[in-house]
Amino acid sequence: MTALVPAVDGFGAIRRLVLDAVSSPITRTLYGKALDDFWSWWEGQGRPLFARAAVQAHRAFLEHQGYSASTINQRLAAIRKLAREAAANGLLAQELAAGIAQVPGAKLQGNRAGNWLTREQAEKLINLPDPGTLKGKRDRAVLALLIGCALRRAEAANLTTEHLQQRDSRWVIPDLRGKHGRIRTVPVPNWVKLAVDQWTQAAGITSGRLLRSMNRHGAVAGDSLSPQAILMLVSGYGQKLGVRFQAHDVCRTCAKLCRAAGGDLEQIQLLLGHASTQTTERYLGTRQDLLDAPNDRLGLH
Repeated sequence: MTALVPAVDGFGAIRRLVLDAVSSPITRTLYGKALDDFWSWWEGQGRPLFARAAVQAHRAFLEHQGYSASTINQRLAAIRKLAREAAANGLLAQELAAGIAQVPGAKLQGNRAGNWLTREQAEKLINLPDPGTLKGKRDRAVLALLIGCALRRAEAANLTTEHLQQRDSRWVIPDLRGKHGRIRTVPVPNWVKLAVDQWTQAAGITSGRLLRSMNRHGAVAGDSLSPQAILMLVSGYGQKLGVRFQAHDVCRTCAKLCRAAGGDLEQIQLLLGHASTQTTERYLGTRQDLLDAPNDRLGLH
């Protein structure tokens, strides 16, 4: 067949196949949004042939709407995956799927530096929660895990008490399944383990999810804490600190502080669960040193 999908039900089936193949809950949500928006745009255009030209027109539409290059490329990745699944299920000719796969992405201008905290700011952030309350102990445990272990919010939300184990006489989170299904072992600093213990002991948590939701009275009110709740928690403490800060910036802060302390690039890659050191290098970025500039040592007078 050379049409995308002849009916909404058909699109829904292919959409599910696409999302089922994505391991990250956050990426799954973003892909779902990208596919739904593409479907609406495609219908609004009169259901043109699902081919390279249509996808290029959609990319131009996204650029006109002011989306960033990284967002456009993520949406194109979802659409390419949709084309592959449609072709695999006989709903799209293979040559059309191949043409869609070759649609170029939006050009990124440089590397996005992102946001991160200094060592002093990170320490202040960790100590912002009130240690005299149960909620303060919970929030400090959350911040400690994110900053001290470079966990993504979905990873922290899924942690259980059984995840924390001892290896080589130290605490670790072994075989943690992270982004894109990659498995890594995360070392847990002693101060992070202490913050977690103070929370779990005060809350009486001995099994199940490590982090739990709480009600407005400061009592444990559920058996889990969602990634969205962690996002709001970190953002709220960032506002108290006086910085615009999101959950993933805490992960970046850990990486930056590790590098500044002399951490080996390959070991930081393993900590973050990146596919390569090149990814870690882009993630860390390069900060220009104006105090010890390389051209100060040219030897010219």
